[in-house]
Amino acid sequence: MTQPRTASTNTSSTATSVAATTAAATRPLLQVRGVSKAFAGVQALDNVDLTIGCGEIHCLAGENGSGKSTLIKIIAGAQPPDSGEIIFNGKTYPKLTPIDAIHEGVQVIYQDFALFPNLSVAENIAFNDQLAHGRKFANYRQMRKLAREALDKVGVSLNLNAKVEDLAVADKQLVAISRALLADAKLIIMDEPTTALTEREVRSLLSIIKRLQADGVSVVFVSHKLNEVLEVSEKLSILRNGRMVASGDVNEFDWQRIAFEMTGRDLREQRVELKPPQDDVLLQVSHLGLQGRFEDVSFALKAGEVLGVAGLLGSGRTALATSLFGLTPADTGSIHVAGKALTIDNPQIAMDAGLGYVPEDRLTEGLFLQQSIGRNVIASKLTALSQAGFMQARASKDEQQHWVDALSIATPSPELPVQSLSGGNQQRVVLARWLATHPRILILVGPTVGVDVGSKADIHQVIADLAAEGMGVLIVSDDIPELRNTCHRIMVMRAGKVTDVLEADATSEDDLAQRLTSEVAA
Repeated sequence: MTQPRTASTNTSSTATSVAATTAAATRPLLQVRGVSKAFAGVQALDNVDLTIGCGEIHCLAGENGSGKSTLIKIIAGAQPPDSGEIIFNGKTYPKLTPIDAIHEGVQVIYQDFALFPNLSVAENIAFNDQLAHGRKFANYRQMRKLAREALDKVGVSLNLNAKVEDLAVADKQLVAISRALLADAKLIIMDEPTTALTEREVRSLLSIIKRLQADGVSVVFVSHKLNEVLEVSEKLSILRNGRMVASGDVNEFDWQRIAFEMTGRDLREQRVELKPPQDDVLLQVSHLGLQGRFEDVSFALKAGEVLGVAGLLGSGRTALATSLFGLTPADTGSIHVAGKALTIDNPQIAMDAGLGYVPEDRLTEGLFLQQSIGRNVIASKLTALSQAGFMQARASKDEQQHWVDALSIATPSPELPVQSLSGGNQQRVVLARWLATHPRILILVGPTVGVDVGSKADIHQVIADLAAEGMGVLIVSDDIPELRNTCHRIMVMRAGKVTDVLEADATSEDDLAQRLTSEVAA
């Protein structure tokens, strides 16, 4: 009689074990329930629900200011919610600490990278590992080994001894990604991870995400690039004004629906209306070169023209822009502005000649993050707003408010710190600063990097309006749809040389992509 009871007990135990295993497999890794968060009376999140399955690739989309970053910080334990709860593997937290989140396997790659600029690539990648193991002294051989392994996962090669502050934006992004991949993560949140990456590097990253999924790692992918959203994700959730307005399988969405849910507007990816350029040549560049960066670059930019400069990383596109503004002066060739020959070996000469420059990395090159929105707006015309060495308060405030209104910068007050703004609004502040100087020529490097679809459309219209007023605009970008939709002509650069000059409205995206990646003709 004993044996049947034992068998029955074993059968029951086995069934219980199978049921528990099945439940664990189907139980969500993360559940966010009814989470709300307000800052200074502004509702950042309003009763938000989100579910992430084990091994799931889930895209979180929304305009800048929609609440995405706040939700990420709450999941990572960096911000406590005002209400609601967070559940990891069935364990409920009214709020998380960063240590709680790390113990639950959460790793976040923030949009601003969160790197140590004065440390090396290897030190940045392996730093967290050193802390996690409680090492009192740095083991540089081990750090280099770990860093190389992490970079190999991304499929890139970087100088492990290079200071992060000396890296290009895209390489900083890769360091941040590699550091996150080094940890034993169950959930990796990537906040705009492909913002500054080339098409080839994006392909590599998307492959990495798929490999992570195969290993059972969940990935939350935050992106404004809707083609990436549709390609890599299985699930999609969309925030607008702090509320979750749509969530479901990604095959339920197309570009137009995503754009509508994000903005509440019917946006269509289309070419902005451009007036023909005028006859006057504002900028004439002849055989310009900078050793090791680019050579023999010649072009003319007319009044009212939008000229695109397309190229992948290393093509010389950004070095050309910085040379034109005097940040990295050219060593051969000539520059004429409105017919006058100039040696532009510092930015002040460029500004005096009527040039403005909006850099690619607004956080480190374009903004004074601790200063107010208004002070950032007028930073390039302090002299014009001063009298006898003193700032004219009324004129200054009027100027600040004028540009906040003109570029629809979403803020209750210009007195708030610029770091309180969303990415799209920060970009508008950088643009406003240079427009306040009334330039004749505006150089824009990655003008909509990290900007949501709604703000992107608005910035494109601003560019078209500036050209219609007679300004010459130079757009440096590897965003092929952006160049096709905003430019009169597109100049293609590869390996430091101009390889093609194309009429934008007569060029297909596939043709332009091919020209960016094909070998330069002998």
